[in-house]
Amino acid sequence: MEKMLLKTTTRHVRIFTAEVVNKNLKFHPNKLTLDLDPDNEFIWDEDSIKKINQKFTELVDERVGKNLDDYELRKIGSELEGSIKFLLQNGLISYNPDCRVMNYSMGLPKTNKVL
Repeated sequence: MEKMLLKTTTRHVRIFTAEVVNKNLKFHPNKLTLDLDPDNEFIWDEDSIKKINQKFTELVDERVGKNLDDYELRKIGSELEGSIKFLLQNGLISYNPDCRVMNYSMGLPKTNKVL
C-alpha cells in the first residue's frame, strides 16, 4: 500500500512529500517539494529565491535519517517563514502591490516617514 502524501502549509510556504511529475505531485517518501509564496504576496528576485532554496536544502539535509512526518515538515516551514521575514525586513524582497489581498502578513512596510 502506498503511503499518503504529506503536506504542510504556512502562510508563504507549502511543503509536500512528493516530486513533480508531468506538472503533478506524485508521492515520494524520500523527496520534498517546496512551493514558495503561492499567493504571490512578495516580489522576488533570483537571488532571494536562491537563498530560500538553499535554506530549504540545509534544513532538509539536517534531517537526513529522520522521518519526514508532519512535525518535521512544520518545523522546516516555520524556519523558512523566518528566513522570508528576514529578507523582507532587510529590503531583499518587498510586498507585491498587485497581490490579490494586501494583508501585510509579515508586518507593515518600513518607510522613512513617520506615519
